Amino acid sequence: MENNFNKPYNFKEEMTKKKDRFVPGHRMCAGCGGAVAVRSVLRSLHEEDKAVIGNATGCLEVSTYMYPYSAYEDSYIHNAFENAGATMSGVETAYNVLKKKGKINDTYKFITFGGDGGTYDIGFQSLSGAMERGHDFVYVCYDNGAYMNTGTQRSSATPKFADTTTTPAGSVLNGKIQVRKDLAAIMVEHGIPYVGQTTFLGNFKDIYTKSEKAIYTPGAAFLNVLSPCPRGWGYDSSDMMEMCRLAVDTCYWPLFEVVDGTWTLSYEPKKKLPIEDFLRPQRRFKHLFKPGNEYLLEEFQKMVDENWNNLLVKCNL
Repeated sequence: MENNFNKPYNFKEEMTKKKDRFVPGHRMCAGCGGAVAVRSVLRSLHEEDKAVIGNATGCLEVSTYMYPYSAYEDSYIHNAFENAGATMSGVETAYNVLKKKGKINDTYKFITFGGDGGTYDIGFQSLSGAMERGHDFVYVCYDNGAYMNTGTQRSSATPKFADTTTTPAGSVLNGKIQVRKDLAAIMVEHGIPYVGQTTFLGNFKDIYTKSEKAIYTPGAAFLNVLSPCPRGWGYDSSDMMEMCRLAVDTCYWPLFEVVDGTWTLSYEPKKKLPIEDFLRPQRRFKHLFKPGNEYLLEEFQKMVDENWNNLLVKCNL
């Protein structure tokens, strides 16, 4: 089948006229990036293709599926926290067997969604195994930076200094003391054909393009989507898009893709903003702006600058 991601076209016009595969009626919070991530990824499916959606336990699962009701137009499988990658590996393998035997003629695509808790941490071994084996499906992490569903506990995706219920900022700690895991880079080391990092900007062209590439590139693919959480981050629900913009323009969350091992930067800010512009609107970082904590902001800025410069080197820039 011909792919569309090499063709220039109006993404906003093309995507908005597509039928939704993730429908209204779910119970995701207002201003939740996870819901926007799922809707955007599924809109990148070609209309003639069917899909099987896997979903690790988490905010998304408890809010979009309550038997017998589902917010998905396609087939849906709820997995435990730890086995989303393994489950979709089995489904994709069974599909190939049935198609080889002539029992299935339709074209199916396989997509698994998981939050950072079920992806970076609990489900990492399952994800790593599926990617290493090269199963033809896309794993999408909606990264909101903590275990939001169970009370905002820290995960390995939580940024350093974030105030969470298990790393409370106070007289003993300045929030989480560890740096966040670079999962996209770890996925690249599995030798898979496609890895993309994205979020929601402007007309959503970046996430639409990368989702289509991930879905229609043969083999295993991984997509990491920054998905702000108003409850866990502490911003007004109407500011979700602004949080995404600030994450990208401060270079906290750079946009890039890695195709067959080649790194490409997708977006470079015209003016790189200081990291405090991204941190200040979030309640989880309010302690960084107390008098005497200026050195914490300086350390955060240094981490961001080092990561950005390392990425530029990987992209030969």
